[in-house]
Amino acid sequence: MNRRILIPLTTAAAAMALAVSAASGSGSDDIRKTGTCTGSSSSKIKAKARDGRLEVEFEVDQNRNGVKWKVRLKDNGKRVFRGRARTKAPSGSFSIERKIANLPGTDAITGIGKNPATGERCVAKLKI
Repeated sequence: MNRRILIPLTTAAAAMALAVSAASGSGSDDIRKTGTCTGSSSSKIKAKARDGRLEVEFEVDQNRNGVKWKVRLKDNGKRVFRGRARTKAPSGSFSIERKIANLPGTDAITGIGKNPATGERCVAKLKI
């Protein structure tokens, strides 16, 4: 084979190997969604299927440290977590991480945070 054919074939083979590697779920198989808040805070939620369960993370960023929030996580409308969180330095945010059952079919995950002092509410949703 001459050099003009060998270089493009090698390049094409390397590109295909990269594409297969990326598609095989090398850590980037999580779903991320931005939520909404009624005040100036921001929220987001992410989930990833792992070992037959779902790893879920719900985050609210308020840019103020020490603020208390009430938090709930729901899967297909059923509560899977209820608790409290407090924003922490350096970012003034909190994050709730839970491993929950991976139900048959599509899971509709909802994270809800409420600041009892101000009434601000944050909601983030995704389907996985």
